[in-house]
Amino acid sequence: MLDALGDWKRTNYCGELRAADAGREVVLMGWVHRRRDHGQLIFIDLRDRTGVAQVVFHGDRAPEAHAKAESLRGEYVIAVRGQVVPREKPNPQIPTGEIEILAAELRLLNTAQPVPFQVEDETTASEETRLRFRYVDLRRPRLQRNLALRHRVIFEMRRALDEMGFYEVETPILARPTPEGARDYLVPSRVHHGQFYALPQSPQLFKQLLMISGLDRYFQIARCFRDEDLRADRQPEFTQLDLEMSFPRQQDIFETIERVVERVWTALGLPISRPFRHMQFRDAIERYGSDKPDLRFGMELQNVTAFFEPARETLKLKGTVRAVVAPGAASFSRKQTDELVEQAKSLGAAGVYLVKVTPEGPSSSLEKTLGGETLRAMAQSVGATPGDLIIAVAAREERKDLDPACLIAGQLRLALADRLQMIPRGRWEFLWITGFPLFEWSETEKRWVSAQHPFTGIVEEDLEKLESAPWEVRSKGYDLVLNGVELGSGSIRIHRQDVQARLFRMLGLSDEEARHRFGFFLDALSYGTPPHGGIALGLDRMTALLAGEKSIRDVIAFPKTTAAQDLMADAPSTVDTQQLDDLGIRIKES
Repeated sequence: MLDALGDWKRTNYCGELRAADAGREVVLMGWVHRRRDHGQLIFIDLRDRTGVAQVVFHGDRAPEAHAKAESLRGEYVIAVRGQVVPREKPNPQIPTGEIEILAAELRLLNTAQPVPFQVEDETTASEETRLRFRYVDLRRPRLQRNLALRHRVIFEMRRALDEMGFYEVETPILARPTPEGARDYLVPSRVHHGQFYALPQSPQLFKQLLMISGLDRYFQIARCFRDEDLRADRQPEFTQLDLEMSFPRQQDIFETIERVVERVWTALGLPISRPFRHMQFRDAIERYGSDKPDLRFGMELQNVTAFFEPARETLKLKGTVRAVVAPGAASFSRKQTDELVEQAKSLGAAGVYLVKVTPEGPSSSLEKTLGGETLRAMAQSVGATPGDLIIAVAAREERKDLDPACLIAGQLRLALADRLQMIPRGRWEFLWITGFPLFEWSETEKRWVSAQHPFTGIVEEDLEKLESAPWEVRSKGYDLVLNGVELGSGSIRIHRQDVQARLFRMLGLSDEEARHRFGFFLDALSYGTPPHGGIALGLDRMTALLAGEKSIRDVIAFPKTTAAQDLMADAPSTVDTQQLDDLGIRIKES
């Protein structure tokens, strides 16, 4: 027989009570976490979002409550009234371990069938099971902490931006399809048959229009949607901190974001220093083989091309040769070095060359080709000492925009650091990457495409190269990187209509097509557009890093699987014929 809550009011959360509360009468409410029956004594661990508190039911002191407690099972929902008393045997493993609640009255508010997995920090349940029963999974303390952390991050961001004069403005969710139409989620219009809205991949155009409108400083905790292949750090719907400023220098945006980030980290008891470091895109590729380098450890890439030059034809080398020095890895087994070679080849390496540095000198199969003196000179040049392993790679192809050998060596650097346990935990290395190329070559489309988006500003002195040497054109874009993860991307925007039109043409959009897709925006640019710029930070990624989670799914309340499915709500799903008829849609068999 279930009880009504009646006029009971919760006085405290379970995890709040301490030794100083002894003697108080309290009312607690929550879920039965564990039950231990010792005859005349029944112990219940009562759980809510703040933690657990032990409740004791005495058969002789409160026989009615004790009798009702005999029926309690895991995840039953109850309310308890009783007195806080010191524990005879304190439990130092939990914050409430010095006290317990001596129950006087119990109200059983709801029962529960056996849950598919235990509500604990760690579980052996598969992710599929966890997501199917997400409402149970979210009861786990770890996920509760993650969502509380996410709330705190967003709260501190809003406070910081309000203090800097930003207005929070909501932009449309139903918008016009974009040039990247294959990634849009389309929404059919019932009123306008055959026409579609698109869910926004970002509020890009609208936030630029807000700058044209004179709003000056805008931000939004924006929901965005992208229909693409998913990974651990991708979701079809995601959240970002989106902001835009009028009349900014690039440095103004950096300072704004650094103040926001500092506010969040400090509020969480994680002090950081600013200004953040800066690095040019080309330097990042040359030194780390990545445009989002992890600076928590060294192992910078080394250009060893000169040492291989005499054997270029023998080894059939293309382009440069880049090396990584792995400290202490000369002791790697044959199996471990074979795995490195295979990984490099899978990344596009044509040649992988290993040099073990011993007290007697470098040891390598390259000795016959390059000679011992050359190997010793190379080892000295890259700073390798006895016990180290030099891994040098050459790529299968050459590119105008990027050196593939750098990219391969950069991936090996990360793999080696992980294997050698060189990456320190609890360290925050923020980095601004600037000087990006405006375009990147698309092997799929066999043409130059925007490296960021087609509204990214162009370095003025490179404008003359826009049509003649697009691979040399630099953008006014920038990325914020943390511990090897891209937190966000932004730029100073194009604010001139003529430059925007040129860029559209460079991307293969005719004037007519650009007018069809962006006519309203091109028109707006002609009505007095101020210089402006902004950035978007991925809230899911940021929170996952702060929480120490590998997947952003663990910091999102109701995420999708890697197949973009909601297993709990069984979405996406089919719809009935009547709905399709109302929308004027017919399903084509694939």
